[in-house]
Amino acid sequence: MEYTYSEWNGFRRADFRFEDRDALMIFPHGEQNGKWMMKMEYFGAFPALEIELLSRGWCLAYVRNKNRWGTDEDSDLKARFADFAAEEFGLENRFVPVGMSCGGFCAVNFAARHPDKVSVLYLDAPVMNILSFPLGVGRDYGTPERMKVWQEVVDAYGLDISSALTWRENPMDKLGILAEHKIPAALIYGDSDPVVPYHENGIVLEKFYPENGLPFFIRGKEGCAHHPHGLEDSMPLADFIEAHA
Repeated sequence: MEYTYSEWNGFRRADFRFEDRDALMIFPHGEQNGKWMMKMEYFGAFPALEIELLSRGWCLAYVRNKNRWGTDEDSDLKARFADFAAEEFGLENRFVPVGMSCGGFCAVNFAARHPDKVSVLYLDAPVMNILSFPLGVGRDYGTPERMKVWQEVVDAYGLDISSALTWRENPMDKLGILAEHKIPAALIYGDSDPVVPYHENGIVLEKFYPENGLPFFIRGKEGCAHHPHGLEDSMPLADFIEAHA
């Protein structure tokens, strides 16, 4: 394996190829503790939580997706990457998927397909239902911006509008698998999100997790839209993740 080294937010970064994809690993200062997280999409965006955990001895990984819709192909490659990371970098076999927006779609799909690879889910304004985003059914369905993103879903899953109405492979349809494997989750959201509305997406987690007695961290941000992701103070979130990883 050939590595190219650089710096990311003051931490050592290694870029390389894993199978046919661009990949990278960020290392903490000093001794690593074996725990790690993977940004499921949008690497580098709103990295406060990642930086906080890196400062505590964690590692951070990213593997480029073929698309941002959590297909089985991308999920299976990430599972193989977890095995690779455990052997190559001395990390645990399980990791924390960091899922922001469409990355949340990827994170839940991955956890449902490979629950043995997940320690804790971190979901931030996650897309849980394609009828909400990108389609915007009941709000701004059919706008050019949404139809452009919808084409990504069509390309990824071969759906059309009719089949999307009865599709039962959304992340919100897979929560039972998370409960079966007792996967803890942290959820952050803005209560004024017009892109991925909370009452159509994240709220299913808010209802499901307490009802099933699963470890759950939740913070809503009053007046916050889809951005910014994360919290002003990441320490409570990092504490929860560390406690349950």
